[in-house]
Amino acid sequence: MLRPFLTVLTLVLLLTAPASAQDTAAPAPDRSATGGAQTLEDILARQRGEKIDDTFRREATGDPDGAAAMAAQLGTLGGASDSEIWRALRYGTDNISVNVSAGGDVAQVLIQDGGMAWYEFRKGPLATYGGWGLIGVLGFLLVFFVLRGRIKIVYQQTGRTVTRFKAIERFAHWMLAGSFILLGLTGLFTMFGRTLIAPLLGKEFNATLLVASKFVHNNVAWPFMIALVMVFIMWVWHNIPNRTDLTWFAQAGGIVGSKHPPAKKFNAGQNIIFLSVIILGGSISASGLSLLFPYELPMFAKTFAILNDMGAPGWVGMAPLPTEMAPQEEMQLAQAWHAIVGFVLMGIILAHIYIGSLGMEGAYDAMGSGEVDEAWARQHHSLWLEELHTRDGQAPKDATPAE
Repeated sequence: MLRPFLTVLTLVLLLTAPASAQDTAAPAPDRSATGGAQTLEDILARQRGEKIDDTFRREATGDPDGAAAMAAQLGTLGGASDSEIWRALRYGTDNISVNVSAGGDVAQVLIQDGGMAWYEFRKGPLATYGGWGLIGVLGFLLVFFVLRGRIKIVYQQTGRTVTRFKAIERFAHWMLAGSFILLGLTGLFTMFGRTLIAPLLGKEFNATLLVASKFVHNNVAWPFMIALVMVFIMWVWHNIPNRTDLTWFAQAGGIVGSKHPPAKKFNAGQNIIFLSVIILGGSISASGLSLLFPYELPMFAKTFAILNDMGAPGWVGMAPLPTEMAPQEEMQLAQAWHAIVGFVLMGIILAHIYIGSLGMEGAYDAMGSGEVDEAWARQHHSLWLEELHTRDGQAPKDATPAE
């Protein structure tokens, strides 16, 4: 169920991350004055985010045959200086290896060059598109409310109520909703703390906030996952697509226009919300567990192996994905994935909150007290109301239009 989302978003991530710092290519400067070493223009171009051909550094890992003698100026032992040894470690060249007596594969990683690509992606495309995406959703909802207004109950309220959600259902919903809001806020604090919070409220406040956010985020994740399982078990059978969904979509769910299509306990729009929460929430949970236990639950190397077996990279002209990764690489990909899916789900949930509160009259009662007026149920979930009357042996009552 998660594999299609993992396939698409992982490939997007791999395609986007390298491009974040390589949008424009800078001409190769003349390095004759430095003997082929880095120049000031190299440094400035890299700071501007321009693409740098680093072959002059990548391949400068020592040359025993061309090395100066030990007694000569700039002479090196064995043809490699300290800086050249560290370059070999950084770029993973074959002429140097690391052996450790304890610690396993993790202890053998002295320099993990992928961290810079992750950092540039996180502070660049991820923060930019994610942040503006959430602002765009809020702006759209505001404009929609101004143009459409609140969806009113068109029938005269009867005073008779029906139970929309039982106590256990409301408990699971609010535990899921409350934990997700806390997770979303603390995630945003972590993402934008350095760029937005620290300049406004100070570095000490930001540091304290982020320490608290980390504690809350790591611990509130557990009730979120428990609630996710609960709502899946209770509501999955009510969210299986059916033919009435086509009518609901054709009439825009009554949100646009004046028609209110028939629907069962959950309409087509709620089906989409439910599937989004289960699939995206499950994916967020999987990547979150991988971040909490990076050495025990690596996620991407195994996923990439499955995608390679499917031939997925070839669908977009990519080479096979890497299947051997250091724990640091696993955590970088898991964190980026966690944030991407989190931004998408936050945008969906903002729309859900709007409809369930300000956007629709009477909608909050369904998750507030659990009881809704029959007039509201007839307008938004008429098939479900008929099922209740049939089950209870009651004849459907005519609805009176509101004045």
